[in-house]
Amino acid sequence: MFYWFLKLIAIGPALRIVFRPRAEGLENVPEEGPAVLASNHLSYADWLFMPLTLPRRVSFVAKAEYFTGPGVKGWLQKTFFSGSGQIPIDRSGVDAAEGALMSAKKVLGRGELFGIYPEGTRSHDGRLYRGKIGVARLALETGVPVIPVAVVGTDEVAPPGKKFGRVTRPVVRFGEPLDFSRYEGMEGDRYILRSVTDQIMYEIMKLSGQEYVDEYAAKVKAAEQEARKARDDDGGAPEAKAS
Repeated sequence: MFYWFLKLIAIGPALRIVFRPRAEGLENVPEEGPAVLASNHLSYADWLFMPLTLPRRVSFVAKAEYFTGPGVKGWLQKTFFSGSGQIPIDRSGVDAAEGALMSAKKVLGRGELFGIYPEGTRSHDGRLYRGKIGVARLALETGVPVIPVAVVGTDEVAPPGKKFGRVTRPVVRFGEPLDFSRYEGMEGDRYILRSVTDQIMYEIMKLSGQEYVDEYAAKVKAAEQEARKARDDDGGAPEAKAS
């Protein structure tokens, strides 16, 4: 009930009036039954605008810290994220991927929609990064269709490192469902999982128009942060060596 209160009364109408999000390809999302919505991830606002364009509930996994804060603030935060369709997951543990997979299976087992960001983290520079194979495992182990999704413009609404940017009109594009039933029983083959994931990311790239980088976003972020730290430690750009 709280999910629909937020979507239809508390937050949804204001977002529609201010940002006027536009959806394309809604006919590709089934009116009932389970499906995985695999999306690019440009901003923390993605999980607001993508479900806003759909008449059905969409569930995501979210970091456990959102659900364990102390005091009244922690309770309000937990209530908000639980009610808005988020499922807590401890991303720091070695079993984080398995926990996320189990949570996703429960959602799909109820015949609902599950949203996932295959990149595993937000893009820090607007490019589309290599997807993790969890989305492929989920598709093959459950047999449900995967719908590629591209959210465009949310990085202007809420740019990386900022709470708010500028008012613009986000676009959410839903691609045609992808059926991977031909790979039934092959969910243990990492080559198959990689191939399925790459196909999903290719469809997301076509929908979003983003430049694709065949590296994990987290790895690239870490390398760039390390490079910045090294420059700062050296007091700026290194001077040219004397000959």
